[in-house]
Amino acid sequence: MTRLVIARHGNTFAPGDIVTRVGGRTDLPLVASGRAQGEALGRHFAALGISFAAAFCSPLARTRQSAELILAQTGNDIEPASEAFLTEIDYGPDENRPEDEVRARLGEAALLAWDGAGEVPEGWLVDPPALVAAWAAFFARIAAGYPDADVLVVTSNGIARFALAACAGAAAAAPLKLRTGAYGEIQVSPGGGARLVNWDIRPAPAPGA
Repeated sequence: MTRLVIARHGNTFAPGDIVTRVGGRTDLPLVASGRAQGEALGRHFAALGISFAAAFCSPLARTRQSAELILAQTGNDIEPASEAFLTEIDYGPDENRPEDEVRARLGEAALLAWDGAGEVPEGWLVDPPALVAAWAAFFARIAAGYPDADVLVVTSNGIARFALAACAGAAAAAPLKLRTGAYGEIQVSPGGGARLVNWDIRPAPAPGA
């Protein structure tokens, strides 16, 4: 079995910042708390004895920075490889708009349906079947390339949730949303079949971080 760890990048907003709906067209770096989240993930994996044979991220800075922080803590001297399908979705008219404006345009019910069932709100540019297929193809590729190894993926919330739909029965067994600095674990069989082990686990940063 290949153990696939899927982590969401750390925070890109500091206290007092206006929080916006950040998609694939907005490339923000991590803030201090986001870097602390990346380090906390790395320490957590190191404590579990996880040693990554490979790492993947999106082309966005926030995912690459998070991956590098994790790998530094686990002692894995590898370079994260960029995968285009891991790039966050395009939020259309809501891209980089303040969350209160997004909520006012779409309504609370639409956002709850997105977080609870993956129903795409009006105007967002995302193809769920294509993303589910991309995850399934990725599972098959890492199973063939990294059998019986630990593999790290760092992506964004809008992309990570579709990994669940590529796992048999997983979408009904877990919340779709992955919080910043949280991760899930998926077991991938040699044939590429996937089974969810856990989801949305968020290690605590070090005191004072």
